[in-house]
Amino acid sequence: MRTPSNLLRNDDGAVAPMVAVALFALVGAAGLAFDYSRLASMDTELQSAADQAALAAASQLDGTSTAITRARAAGRSLITNRALFANDGVNRNIAITLDTQFVFYSAYSDSAQTVTTDPVDAKFVKVTTDGRTAKYALTPITGVLNSGSINGSAVAGMGSAICNVPPIMVCNPDEPVGNINELLAFSAAAGVGLKLIAGNADAPGNFGWLESGSGNGASELAAALGYNKPPGNCSPINGVTTKTGMSASVLSALNTRFDVFANGNQTCPSQGGGTCSPSSNVRKDLVCTSNNGTSCSNDTWSESTTPYRPTSVAALPSSGGATDPDIMGYPRDLCHAVAPASQTCGTKGSGTWDRDAYFRVNYKLSGSTAWTGATGLSAAATRYQVYKWEMTHTAITVSGQSYGIGVAQPLGTGGGNGNGNGNGNGNGNGNGNGSQPTGFGVPATGRAGLTPGAEGDRRRISVAVLNCRALSLNGKTSGIPVAKWLDVFLVEPAFTRKSGNVTYTDSKEVYAEVIEETPVGYNGSNLAQVVRRDVPYLLQ
Repeated sequence: MRTPSNLLRNDDGAVAPMVAVALFALVGAAGLAFDYSRLASMDTELQSAADQAALAAASQLDGTSTAITRARAAGRSLITNRALFANDGVNRNIAITLDTQFVFYSAYSDSAQTVTTDPVDAKFVKVTTDGRTAKYALTPITGVLNSGSINGSAVAGMGSAICNVPPIMVCNPDEPVGNINELLAFSAAAGVGLKLIAGNADAPGNFGWLESGSGNGASELAAALGYNKPPGNCSPINGVTTKTGMSASVLSALNTRFDVFANGNQTCPSQGGGTCSPSSNVRKDLVCTSNNGTSCSNDTWSESTTPYRPTSVAALPSSGGATDPDIMGYPRDLCHAVAPASQTCGTKGSGTWDRDAYFRVNYKLSGSTAWTGATGLSAAATRYQVYKWEMTHTAITVSGQSYGIGVAQPLGTGGGNGNGNGNGNGNGNGNGNGSQPTGFGVPATGRAGLTPGAEGDRRRISVAVLNCRALSLNGKTSGIPVAKWLDVFLVEPAFTRKSGNVTYTDSKEVYAEVIEETPVGYNGSNLAQVVRRDVPYLLQ
């Protein structure tokens, strides 16, 4: 039995009061951890729902008049998350009740945003979910009863890419010196000619290449320019990457679209296994040697004996005769057709070309009244419109003779039917007794022509228009904004054309005609010249 003095000195259980006091703090800390975990989990649920809703809404921003309405509906209907950690007495479904919880922007960056209510301009969307509350289980001992209203918020946009296009960029012909607007518009009308010149060590050019991801060598670039199905990656609609080095020699790959194969493996590289088909209409101002009047003897092309070489910025005399060429491809705009020193246009032409001379030489139709009546074309027809008309009318009869792209043109005949004598002065269909230079409007090198359809039009290509001055392009640069994607018609092969000592065109030049802003078919469209792929992505 312990004495009273021993009891006073006994320290058994001395820690119990301390534990009892500390227990309140330990229970409080555990409660805070439990409630914070609930709060964090609920925040994750709400944020996940906001992300899903923003992505769903952004997928509807296609620039049409119903884009915003569909975006709101998609954002609401595709939320499948449930707030399992909310205990505010409301059902567990997460909702977006008000239209004002969807905010649309025409432009969005970390530093600046432009709000819009126009569905055509809406490119980004911010979605905010309804607020939810977590009632604390143990935290109330600190005097805090619940979390207050918490919601999720996310911003999403649409990332777009353009596919099935050769990797070509052109500098905006409308860009003035000193321009700083990277998105300055280019608004050339359909039918206007574009004189595109490759750069060199002495002078910059006004067109170049884009990075396609198909490789860095000349053969890879030639494949991207010449294959029916360009290899490599799709190009972002609004953020392309330029490719270093001009590699102008690969322009011969573009010439395959005209049935001109004159540069060995670099013309159509065999390594990639692709096909470089000519168009079914290869009308051009070049001739090859033909032994039979129906095909070329080899892949060598040259200028005709009397080529189209105007000496003034005007149409050739309507009387024809000695001033007319012996054959004629689609000519350049009058302001670009003369020798470079006499040209009156810069990169962009006027859209005025010698239509009368074209139909007089190739169809023996004199004057616009005659050729518009025979073809049904407008007197202001573009070269692309004539090209398409000729594909569906490969031969027509004029004064008892056949003319058209389907009729060979031995030099001096203008393309009529008869019997050539092999000396360049045939009087008919070119079935002469010997070889002679002959013009062909359909493929004549043994390669099948490709009719526009599932694999596109071989003489119609899409190019990215960039504001080169504002962008200060130098070497490989990524994320470059595109002012416009433009479809152009390839008017003539890249070829050195001379008259005496004067060079009219250079093999580093591409001459094209504006068709329209690039129309795109969405992924899965087999008939689209260009395929567009859209993928929504989160900004924050």
